[in-house]
Amino acid sequence: MRSLGSRQGPQALAVAVYALRESLRRRVFAIVLVLTVGFLALYSVGAHFAFQEARDFAPADPLIIDTDAFVGGTMFGLAMFSTLFLGAVLAIFLTLGVVRGDSEAGLLQPIVVRPIGRATLLIARFAAAATLAVIYVAIVYVATLLITKVTGDWAPDHIVGPGLALALGVAVIAGLSVLASVFLSATAQGIAIFMVFGAGLTAGLLGQIGSALDSSTLSSIAEVATWALPFDALYQAGLHALVSDTQGLTGVILQLGPFGGAQAGSPLLAVWGVAYLAAALAISVGAFSRRDL
Repeated sequence: MRSLGSRQGPQALAVAVYALRESLRRRVFAIVLVLTVGFLALYSVGAHFAFQEARDFAPADPLIIDTDAFVGGTMFGLAMFSTLFLGAVLAIFLTLGVVRGDSEAGLLQPIVVRPIGRATLLIARFAAAATLAVIYVAIVYVATLLITKVTGDWAPDHIVGPGLALALGVAVIAGLSVLASVFLSATAQGIAIFMVFGAGLTAGLLGQIGSALDSSTLSSIAEVATWALPFDALYQAGLHALVSDTQGLTGVILQLGPFGGAQAGSPLLAVWGVAYLAAALAISVGAFSRRDL
């Protein structure tokens, strides 16, 4: 038993490295890279002209609204949404058919044998997909941050926190996708997770509408939904942190946030995100261990 356990770590690492290499070879990854280059180019042009046009039509009294902060916060908020979306797409496609799809294709039967085991295989495959998606999100996040700084000489109030929130949010999406792969075919899995992703963003919009209308019912529904789908709560917390120190009317407008209301987060949210991910993986492993291949 001791020798078996001692071999689990290296074998899990080997499976993760193999899955990582296979992910890099997929055409979808090349397509995502091409689209990402296009997005960064478009964002560069958009940010440049947004700052330029806004400065040309700046209000006479700069105390009313900080033009650079308004444009920078809005543009970078949009970049955060795009980064979350692209990272979610990558995480979902890298985990398509991890369990049921490979099982139906007859690929799992010769692999899931001792001493590798089902749990080791599943966690390793998740680790490979999540690692690649998180690295991708970090690169795009830093790239858009640098573009915003160069084109508009503006930087968010906080940098590390929003980036970590996006990374954890994408990891949660990858975990949910792995969980869905245990029960659904590859096509159904992709559709289901994209719908869950859309539901999370809709919950953020409901929260914003509820706050504007002072509706406790809408706000309560949105709060429950965002905690049930914590990737949206993490995204909202990241948006809030971008301009949390910006004062006056500019700060009030920016806190509305693009594509969903910005809401302050707490360390408890990060803890909940990690616990939620761990629970999703535990359920995945438990269900996979009882599934016939």
